[in-house]
Amino acid sequence: MNFAFRPSFLAAALLASSTLFAQEAAIRKTLAERLPQIKIDEVMRTPINGLYEVRFSGTEILYSDEKGEYILVNGSMIDTRTRADLTEARIERLLAIDFDKLPLKDAFIIRQGNGSRRMAVFVDPNCGYCKRFERDLVTIKDVTIYTFLLPILGPDSTVKASDVWCAKEPVKVWRAWMLDNVAPPKVSPRCDTTALDRNREFAQKQRINGTPATFFADGTRKPGAIPVEQVEKLLAAAAAKK
Repeated sequence: MNFAFRPSFLAAALLASSTLFAQEAAIRKTLAERLPQIKIDEVMRTPINGLYEVRFSGTEILYSDEKGEYILVNGSMIDTRTRADLTEARIERLLAIDFDKLPLKDAFIIRQGNGSRRMAVFVDPNCGYCKRFERDLVTIKDVTIYTFLLPILGPDSTVKASDVWCAKEPVKVWRAWMLDNVAPPKVSPRCDTTALDRNREFAQKQRINGTPATFFADGTRKPGAIPVEQVEKLLAAAAAKK
């Protein structure tokens, strides 16, 4: 049986091929300009309309829109122009907390300078990253730091957090431990430490799964021991929104 290609079928095939070539060229051009470290080996269509597979460095793969404006890497959407992680930004907005609704009565307060800027940190006394972060926080001027003790790293964390919370001068005891490794003095077992339980409950509700976790006055939330330069930028940004 002989098959003849109708002109309309051939034209459609040529158009599809031309479109694919143009889209591949657009992706290659945009990514070469914006992400020159990626050396593209191949661009292919995926089963999802408008989404293209970009293979580079042999077996590395990311996904792109038809113009290379946005890429998907490890589950995150990246704007190739600004290199902003749009997924992370969206999650941060979803996890943001109204600062004035934080249970501030369950934190002890550290004031540095005039204390005009505000931030809150959830910390475990045995967390190495928290200790590193505390060394950075000491250098920040004109800030009020609400410190929430969140003992999640085992029984000893609970003991140390209780001793800090119940101390006559919790700020002094906290800084001595975090900065100089001076163990908190033991306090009376009759001291009320229910604030620590409330902190755990609050952390669970707000999906605070690790320490340190930092909140700024505009609701911005950052996990981990972020660099002091970033802390300064976030404090400034929050102050500008007042």
